[in-house]
Amino acid sequence: MNLYLKSIQRFVITGMLLFSLAGISAATPANPYNLMIAPGTVTENSVTLLWDKQGSTDSVVYSIFLNDKPHATTGITNTTITDLLPDTWYTVRVSVQQKKQEIKKMYLLKFKTAAAGKRYNILDYGAKNDPLFTNTKAIQAAIDACAEGGTVYIPQGTFLSGALFLKSNMTLYIEKGGVLKGSVAPEDYLPMILNRFEGWELSTYASLLNAGALSRNGGYTVKNLRIAGSGTIAGGGKQLGDAMVKASGIRSRGRLICLMNCQDVSISGVTLTTPPSWTLHYIYSNNISCHGLTIITTGIHNGDGIDPDSSTDSYIFNCTFNTGDDCIAIKSGKNPEGFFVAKPTKNVRITHCNFINGHGISIGSEMSGGVSDVLVQDCKAGNLLNGMQIKATKERGGYVRNVTVTDCHLLKITVLSSLNYNNDGEAAPEVPTFENFVFRNINMTKAKPNETVMIINGFKEAHHLKNLVFQNIVLPENAKVLINDAEQATFTAVKTVTGAKPQYTVNNSTGIVY
Repeated sequence: MNLYLKSIQRFVITGMLLFSLAGISAATPANPYNLMIAPGTVTENSVTLLWDKQGSTDSVVYSIFLNDKPHATTGITNTTITDLLPDTWYTVRVSVQQKKQEIKKMYLLKFKTAAAGKRYNILDYGAKNDPLFTNTKAIQAAIDACAEGGTVYIPQGTFLSGALFLKSNMTLYIEKGGVLKGSVAPEDYLPMILNRFEGWELSTYASLLNAGALSRNGGYTVKNLRIAGSGTIAGGGKQLGDAMVKASGIRSRGRLICLMNCQDVSISGVTLTTPPSWTLHYIYSNNISCHGLTIITTGIHNGDGIDPDSSTDSYIFNCTFNTGDDCIAIKSGKNPEGFFVAKPTKNVRITHCNFINGHGISIGSEMSGGVSDVLVQDCKAGNLLNGMQIKATKERGGYVRNVTVTDCHLLKITVLSSLNYNNDGEAAPEVPTFENFVFRNINMTKAKPNETVMIINGFKEAHHLKNLVFQNIVLPENAKVLINDAEQATFTAVKTVTGAKPQYTVNNSTGIVY
């Protein structure tokens, strides 16, 4: 399946989101380029658009037309239109131009902005910019008072808080210079809640920001939620994480932001930092947009950036990561529990992101419910420990399939079938299957020369790693490629900076062409 061919719009009657996304396996004739509104991004004065990439050259320019008038141009596959009027219908179209000649015109979208909503300033509910004052009750009071379509506003200043619980049809907005700061006291995140961590459902402390209630069999309990602004959401960090571990064990830690059974959520613009463990984790959720985020978690144990978990239709774009663990880790449960819950993560689209530091862009290691249809495109990966990594153990079960990585800068590509961590518990009834991976137009020239920069390891039980394509990849001088236990892998135009082929080592594999 081509990940560029995904999703079409459907109308929602009113509210913050006028368009939602109903995923389909291919584009329709009316909308072949999948021009779409990013989930949760229709506000009273703005909207964010996404579309499929057309061509691979730098000369392609996208022109945005608003109400049939030229509005803006861009070289990337998304744009945010601002300064719109509330409660107003608009039409939008994108045309594709190359060498100043229009070559394609995309589907016409019609949408209506949200009605103007009331603003609820937390200062009006007793919040104080005071490092010794805990604002949990004041901020929660503003959230509880917020009417449908309203905005809870955090102004400039630093506001200390414990766990907060968001709801449907609202916006939490953090002003530039504003900081929502998590307390370092574990008791501020009680009572414990049902959650999922490292693949298992279990009780954990609440997160700083919580939305929804976990239910593997339920629907969506929170819808049409936005977290936005130019400010900062900072958790209790290592001090809080260590205190939670001491009190209730390592898997009891909350997150910075946790979404459970949520739908149509946009998180944009803010800086996310110092979580007690993972930063942004969403479980059993659908239609999640994460864009324009700066995520900084250096020095945090298990400081993942974004973790989509048994969730569908995720759009992660224009984000910057500097993390203490995986920048993005795509998950779907662990071993027999995840396998039998069988809620896959599918349609994850990661575009125009900058990965500065961290362990990598990862699928797994908890992937027992299945992962499919992942696109990583136009991303820059800097000093990543494992680069682009697909990882599991033979005990996981499930599958990872239909992964496309294209037009990216990477330092390493790894597919691993055996990990020395997070492997407790019983095994699933089958070995995982890894299949249908495409790595195309990858610049790896900044990797270290004379080293193994592509490691492809399957499962020894059988060829459960199959159908891999590596095309147009530039490697450093004297680069090495290792392939173990794989079937049907093709390497085309994979060369070093000098034009030479890399050194291939192939073990227990069939159908390897290079």
